[in-house]
Amino acid sequence: ALSYAELGTRITKSGGHYIYILETLGPLPGFLFLWAEYFAIRPANSAVVALAFGRYILEPFFAPCPAPLLAVKLVALLGYYIVLILNSWSVSWSARLQTILSIIKLAALSLIIVPGMMLLAQGCTGNFQDAFNAQALVLDKLPLAFYAGMFAYSGWFQTSFVREELVKPERNIPLAVIVSVITVIVGYMLTNVSYYTVLTTADVLVSQAVAVSFARKAFQSLISVIPILVSLSCFGTMNGGIFTFSRTLFVASREGQWPTLFSMIHIQRHTPLPAVMLMFPLVTAMICVGDLYHLLNFFSFSRWLFIGLATLGLIVHRWRHPEILSPFKVPLFIPISFTIICLFTVGMSFYSDPVNISIGCAIVLSGLPVYYLFIKQSMPNCCRTIFYYFTLKLQILLKVVQQEVRTY
Repeated sequence: ALSYAELGTRITKSGGHYIYILETLGPLPGFLFLWAEYFAIRPANSAVVALAFGRYILEPFFAPCPAPLLAVKLVALLGYYIVLILNSWSVSWSARLQTILSIIKLAALSLIIVPGMMLLAQGCTGNFQDAFNAQALVLDKLPLAFYAGMFAYSGWFQTSFVREELVKPERNIPLAVIVSVITVIVGYMLTNVSYYTVLTTADVLVSQAVAVSFARKAFQSLISVIPILVSLSCFGTMNGGIFTFSRTLFVASREGQWPTLFSMIHIQRHTPLPAVMLMFPLVTAMICVGDLYHLLNFFSFSRWLFIGLATLGLIVHRWRHPEILSPFKVPLFIPISFTIICLFTVGMSFYSDPVNISIGCAIVLSGLPVYYLFIKQSMPNCCRTIFYYFTLKLQILLKVVQQEVRTY
């Protein structure tokens, strides 16, 4: 997070991971990230959150039995489609909803933390005996644990997607990152302490929805409230992801590495309609055929590979451009250590979950021929004419125009 805060002050463009990799490591790594983002990272991430949404909505109705997987997937699809429709209809509505859902997320965390701390104060510490017993620790499973943990904390790069639209970004990006990360660390740590005050390790491992198990065991009165609040929190995460994805496509098309159509907005509603429609089939397919934990491992390989490359890019950028005086500068050991951790975790994950990781790797590498055939060299005139013709027809059909980013 601190490395990204410095990147946000050194590189003045929006676009998040994509623009940082493009500006520091070059066009090929930048395009490969973009390719993986569309075909693996973003749809799988949305599918994971949608499945969590469906699980938490249904779990109270089927307790103590787990909710049927088919029902979970149907509700997950319904929730994601509602988010798509909302983001296609009105940016202002989705922005207001995001604010409300962020408040609900804090309320959900409070309803977990406060009862847990009360029980802890009353002396319920039995579950913490031998809490750090390392006998069951298996090195080959460590990357999967890192993926799950980092997924929960992975909101710290969101400001980088809209860097050009922030007021005083040199000051506000580091400030927002530091304050939010500290808040999240404290909040999530207290949440986990509350969980383990009430639940044993075995309870957590067998639970399909930990917050539901917590409410059932701690306070029966919360059993119907907490799952709804958690599912609304998932709904907010899906909603926010669509906005940042459309910004990435906008920047990529501006850099000449993605079709311009998918960065356009509706002429009347100003919503990123083509980008929203672009995600629809892939997310639907991943929800239908995927499992939450397999999807998490599948897209985490690509995500953390490129995040590690972005922090590596910070080191490269410092070396190439020592003349740039960044208003926020982190000690060099921070990006170095994080890059090593990311690349080690990615490498070890091939041993932990070879099937899903190999699929993710194949998707990343499949972008190589596309880059060399269509991006690095110009398309033949006949192909260019056909491409522009279909783009124009789709632009007229969808009623979309090129968007502009307001800068301060």
